[in-house]
Parts: sequence; C-alpha cells; structure tokens
Amino acid sequence: MSNQQNTIQGSFCKKLKDLRHERKWSQEYLAYRLGVSAPSVSKIEAGITNVTLSSIKQIAVIFELPVVELLNTENDSPNKALTDISQLIKLKEKLGTRETEIAVLQRKIIELYEELQHNITASN
Repeated sequence: MSNQQNTIQGSFCKKLKDLRHERKWSQEYLAYRLGVSAPSVSKIEAGITNVTLSSIKQIAVIFELPVVELLNTENDSPNKALTDISQLIKLKEKLGTRETEIAVLQRKIIELYEELQHNITASN
C-alpha cells in the first residue's frame, strides 16, 4: 500500500471514530446502522480492515456527509477557514493579474493582425 493510501485510510479511520464519538454513538450502534458486527467497526476504525467504496458511501449517508469529506486528508484545524480565505484572496489576485496579461496580449494580437492586413493590402 502506498503512503498516500495509508494517509487516506488513516485519515478516514480517525475521521470515522471522531464522527462516532461526536454523536456519542457506540461501535455497536454504528455496526447496527451499517449492518455489520461491532468487531468489524472496531477493525475499520483501527485500519485493520479495508473499506469498500460502497461501505464508504453508506457511512457517508449515515453521517449525512459527502463522501469527499470522509476521505479528505486535510487537517480540520480551526484556522483552516482562515487559510482557505487567504488562499482564495491570493487566487483572485492572481486571476486579476492574468486577466490583465490576457488583455494586453489580445491587444498585441489585434495590432499584429491589422499590420499583417495592411502589409497584404500594400503588396497587392
């Protein structure tokens, strides 16, 4: 198993356990909801048992979360929202710069096209 797979599985296992604790659910209750045994839930949370995509989808439905959120390997720190906002601001600034560059290039293309048309007309 690759490091990325280990990271995803470890993150998923921790997230599953944290979600279960947040809701104050026992492993037995989650097992009941999943239609598996309590030891199976324990093995999933410990990362001993690999989980199928259909099981991940089922878990997402039970916890009313998108599958992507269950598989997200990002740390869910309190500062994550601030980081996301600052990244968004930087990306908007970069986009603005790129839009300006594109406008300048479009003007140059138009000028070159007009010069080419003028040269063609002059040579005929």
